[in-house]
Amino acid sequence: MIPIIAIRPEPGLSATVAAGAQLGLEISRFPLSEIRPCDWELPDLTGIDGLLVGSANALRHGGEQLSTLNHLPVLAVGETTAQQARQLGFDVEHIGEGGLQHLIDGLGSAPRHLLRLAGAARVPLDLPGHICLTDRVIYQLEDVEISVEHQRILRDDCIVLLHSAGATVHFARECDRLGLRRSNIALATLGPRILEAAGDGWREARAAPIPTDIALLAMVRDMCH
Repeated sequence: MIPIIAIRPEPGLSATVAAGAQLGLEISRFPLSEIRPCDWELPDLTGIDGLLVGSANALRHGGEQLSTLNHLPVLAVGETTAQQARQLGFDVEHIGEGGLQHLIDGLGSAPRHLLRLAGAARVPLDLPGHICLTDRVIYQLEDVEISVEHQRILRDDCIVLLHSAGATVHFARECDRLGLRRSNIALATLGPRILEAAGDGWREARAAPIPTDIALLAMVRDMCH
């Protein structure tokens, strides 16, 4: 079978590898970034009526301050983030499908003031006039270089799983820096925005029909045949 490579950081990396194994896919671990928590301060919570969370990492690395926010319902980008919120004792008000912008667009017309817990590299949002956001950066990703061992594998036909636009840009730059031929590498991305960030010249590049690991891995299984 053609090598399948996941470059996302832990703990998502292990979750993807385990989900792939259930579908009969052997996925190699090539983490190209590491998650580092950031120092952050709580804002004035007056008027804030919910937490907007675009990644479970914001909850994993939020620290002791999160306990102060347990009275606020979570609006989670997806099921993984919602599960993390529940494990920390939060009530989940809404679980999105298709990204944070889609979640915001579906909130209705009632005024909201949301505290957004996010990474340093975060998706810009087009906010309607009745929704206000206060942002806090909880974590950041630090990129690492592709190792010599991994370079050898990437010089032949392979499939690379891409879970974020930032990781995609970093991977593409590393391939170009090292002279790795894009025409040998197929990309399987979690969504259209990530696919767009990859640029051109790859052997194949597809976006999952919905932004979940299950949909992504089902697509990869088809790409292997």
